[in-house]
Amino acid sequence: MAADERNMMADRVQKQKATLETVEPLGKRVLIRKDQDKKVTKGGIELPDSIEIPTITGRIVAISAHIEADDDFPIRQYDRVLFNPKHAIPVEFEADNYLYVVPIEDVVAVFRKST
Repeated sequence: MAADERNMMADRVQKQKATLETVEPLGKRVLIRKDQDKKVTKGGIELPDSIEIPTITGRIVAISAHIEADDDFPIRQYDRVLFNPKHAIPVEFEADNYLYVVPIEDVVAVFRKST
């Protein structure tokens, strides 16, 4: 009987591993992975934990179909962006993954490298 229970539990675990959960933003939104907070500036000044920065940077993880089809928004997956987190909705998959669903209006800049 114990062997049957172990097999059933192993099957459940295998099914859970096979299922990959994703997030697809809807409407005029993008999914952004927030960059790690910097505790020390380039000049060597250490920032306190309580400091609140109104805009933060991150990478585009996913773009809604609405934004992808609109030529007015020149952003692509994996672009590094500056965004205002005021209306961002946090998405928690894992403790060390900082994902946010952000309205496109709150994406204020895209970092581009000149060639």
